[in-house]
Amino acid sequence: MAEIIQRDGTWTFDGDALRLVPGRDKNVGLLRKTLGELAVPLGALAGISFEQGKKSGRLRLRLRDGADPLLHATGGRLTDSSDPYQMTVDSDRYGVAEYFVDEIRNALLLDEVPATAVDRYLLPGPAVPLSVSAGDGTASFDGESIRLEWNWKTEEAKSAAGARTLALADIQSVEWHPAVGLENGFLRFTVRGAPTKAPPKYDPNSIDLWGFKKDPLMALVAAAVQARLPHPSAPSPTDTPPKQLTPTPDPPPEPDHDALLRRLRELGDLHKSGVLTDEEFTLAKQAVLRGM
Repeated sequence: MAEIIQRDGTWTFDGDALRLVPGRDKNVGLLRKTLGELAVPLGALAGISFEQGKKSGRLRLRLRDGADPLLHATGGRLTDSSDPYQMTVDSDRYGVAEYFVDEIRNALLLDEVPATAVDRYLLPGPAVPLSVSAGDGTASFDGESIRLEWNWKTEEAKSAAGARTLALADIQSVEWHPAVGLENGFLRFTVRGAPTKAPPKYDPNSIDLWGFKKDPLMALVAAAVQARLPHPSAPSPTDTPPKQLTPTPDPPPEPDHDALLRRLRELGDLHKSGVLTDEEFTLAKQAVLRGM
């Protein structure tokens, strides 16, 4: 077993899975603390790296594309403090970090884990029920439906219709973007049969985010929903090769009775001339009669 303990958290590897426990340091983001402990199976890893700096280094896990619904829903837009697959390492622990990297790389080689993309989620996503309030509303998810409720800061054009409940079966996709600079972020649900190009502040299927502390928690709602949607790389029913049908054998040809009668006469002549014994003639005649 390999383990590294830092202010950022504790990573433990038992040969089959990595256990990631977030630390309590102020540099650990709210998303990582709320997400809690993660168990990452070895088969979900594409690799691990360690970058050294003068004062501190950084461990980074690289997951196989499509393995984690959180990474899929956030599209690589998580900050370092919110990313659960990074750890800051103090300079006096560089040796431990390098040993940790070697142990995981050796396990990946021994188990022949490919670095290719997967067509199903290998991590379960955040637990439900889950509810987050940020920006202009509250998003709640119980595993079957999403409820969007508005606050006093919501645009009247969006809040006039009241709270919304979206069935998971009606959701085509979910997307989370953080606020960057002067651009707001959002949590958006695309509903089948009702596409919209309205900005999130006016879209009744979106939460508008303004860059406050709780905004990253909306990524957990996105990930929980994403984990329960069909995997984007999963084969569709039309991709399934058609079932091979066993060919029906051709029916046996109808016997040629004239030929069989000629054969009986030939056998009779051979018997009379002494070429065939009584027993041989009887067996040959029975075979011809069965054919008729």
